[in-house]
Amino acid sequence: MQTIEWKRNKIRIIDQTRLPAELVYVDLNSLKSVWWAIKKLKVRGAPAIGIAAALGVYLGMRNCPAKNFNKFYSRLDSVIGYLKKARPTAVNLSWAVERLREQALAHCNKDTDLLKRCLLEEALEILQEDKDVCRKMARLGSKLIKSGDNILTHCNAGALATADYGTALGVIYEAKKQGKKIKAYADETRPILQGARLTAWELMQQGVDVTLICDNMAADLMKEAKIDKILVGADRIAANGDTANKIGTYNLAVLAYFHHIPFYVVAPASSFDLTLKSGADIPIEQRDGREVRQVHGRLLAPKKVKVYNPAFDVTPQRLISAIITEKGIFRKPYRTSLKKLLK
Repeated sequence: MQTIEWKRNKIRIIDQTRLPAELVYVDLNSLKSVWWAIKKLKVRGAPAIGIAAALGVYLGMRNCPAKNFNKFYSRLDSVIGYLKKARPTAVNLSWAVERLREQALAHCNKDTDLLKRCLLEEALEILQEDKDVCRKMARLGSKLIKSGDNILTHCNAGALATADYGTALGVIYEAKKQGKKIKAYADETRPILQGARLTAWELMQQGVDVTLICDNMAADLMKEAKIDKILVGADRIAANGDTANKIGTYNLAVLAYFHHIPFYVVAPASSFDLTLKSGADIPIEQRDGREVRQVHGRLLAPKKVKVYNPAFDVTPQRLISAIITEKGIFRKPYRTSLKKLLK
């Protein structure tokens, strides 16, 4: 299942707004279409957003008529700024597009046609790196999983969120591949229902035993000792280990702490923003209130009721048992251990 790929000089994605009713592939052939796909969650998940944005930079630059570097760079700066505004919380987006900026600066003495080729090659390198990173995280994280574990996950941190295995779900896939018997529970993840629409569907596609629950059922499962571990992804991780992830993640972390259940974050190094001291500095995207008032266009609440709709919340580092990355498994104190990640 290829969530995102470069095919026939276009970005091909799975339109995740159509799942699980239908599996539809969409081709993105312009800068604007990439911005719109990211904004409207047709492509989502921090690593996949980063890949889409990187390829989007190339789409925004491939027809640039500039023949000198200064004019080329001016256009590039505009394209990068435009894509960054699509979704502000997931740091992978800005990390990816800034890599392309660095590539352009490193080859500023080349003609603009070669520069365009350099941009595409760097974007494709980011895509390939994500595939490798997913597998590394999965192998490392699977060491923490025992046969018979019941694992709760939130939102979607699987193949639909990356170019390959996924982050949190990748650990489950690898454990299953090793012959471990795993039972998964997927939170529905209101208001966009990524857990119900995407995670439940994806786990079933991979033959994983999965049970769907409403978000407010997690505490009861923990009380009944039916959850052994919690695995989630991340959209941005600060230098002290505070982690921004889909709204509702903090709820689970608090519940896990109370019930003495290990709470693991699985994320690539590209999801770390070590320039931020703590989660208090992470920008949180506020989304349209219609996402809460409606489900698939059907009104569920008074049309004019006020809505609070942050897309993410921040889990304090003290509630996180470990952070699993492709570079290793990091534990508290994170401010010290994560410095090794930077090196």
